[in-house]
Amino acid sequence: MGKFEQIRNKVTSLEEMAQRIRDWKQAGEKVVFTNGCFDILHEGHVTYLSKAADLGSRLVVALNTDASVRRQGKGPERPINPESSRALLIAALGFVDGVVLFDEDTPLHVIETLLPSVLVKGADYDAAETNPVDKKYIVGREIILENGGEVKTVSLVEGFSTTNIVKKLKG
Repeated sequence: MGKFEQIRNKVTSLEEMAQRIRDWKQAGEKVVFTNGCFDILHEGHVTYLSKAADLGSRLVVALNTDASVRRQGKGPERPINPESSRALLIAALGFVDGVVLFDEDTPLHVIETLLPSVLVKGADYDAAETNPVDKKYIVGREIILENGGEVKTVSLVEGFSTTNIVKKLKG
């Protein structure tokens, strides 16, 4: 299998990813999960994702579909890149083992289906927050903790965001 096919093979359905995760866990691997839009890939994204990957032996990224990104109210031009391109770019990162798309407003269904070992978000969230209406609350934390997993945050790189890149491009 060529390099491009290896990258494309990382992007899969939720059902296929659930099976891969079961196999990985059965082999003793620690599966880390995170999610996001990752619209214009930048240093902040790569740093965040690599730090997340360091928390286990496999990293799975759930990516918002285009419709899901639009519902987040980030602006009429978002996403800049279509979901197929964003998924391919995330999958091309050597430390990413799998990518799934989700169309819901939150990744709760994906998390419940995949049951990763570690759920990760950026440090703008709080792993200890239990109030679902708080902006720092991590969706899916209860299901992960109830199943013996961990919920963690990793630091973010200041000054990098897709929103700021878009503003800069608009001049």
